[in-house]
Amino acid sequence: MLDLTPPPEPIDPVPAVEAHVVAAFGEPSGRAGVTFVGTDRIEILRFGPDETGVVRYVTLGMARSPMTDPSAALADPVRGPRAELVLSVRGAHDSVLRPLAVLAASPQVEGVVVAAGASLDVGGPLWDGAAFTAVLVAEPGGLVADLALPEPAEPVRFLPLLPMTAAETAWKRVHGAEALRERWLEHGTDLRDPRRRAVPLT
Repeated sequence: MLDLTPPPEPIDPVPAVEAHVVAAFGEPSGRAGVTFVGTDRIEILRFGPDETGVVRYVTLGMARSPMTDPSAALADPVRGPRAELVLSVRGAHDSVLRPLAVLAASPQVEGVVVAAGASLDVGGPLWDGAAFTAVLVAEPGGLVADLALPEPAEPVRFLPLLPMTAAETAWKRVHGAEALRERWLEHGTDLRDPRRRAVPLT
């Protein structure tokens, strides 16, 4: 028997995502937008600095479409994981805006599914003068709660990004994300310090 039920209409969660992060962090202190050929516009919202000097950069637009497994025959316009990225660092480093937009556009451009435990390489310094060339995607739910969307859409998850040096990235590739997180914990690494050195790995 044929299923004549019409497919669910695509939704645009971006306005709700912006309201959600503003509720979490307050009004943004800045914003910028980047558009790549063949992709939807990605904006970056800057929040802070807060009372401890931490600035948070949050992508806006990555969750417009669900991420699709590159092995899937067809992309579902509604079902599938949705996410935005959150970077926390002491002090403003606005040259991070374009690298963050590149990472947020990667599901559209490269067909990747960004999830906790993944390494994302930005192909150069994360911001001007940074010793970090990649980020580790951390578990969602700590800084910003998931944003529920109307079914059958999955909630939007807000994925923290933890900057990694080249040495940490190579070590993580061999030993795994959990082992690197344990090293950071053992040494009391301040992952929001823009001038920190690589954690001892031997």
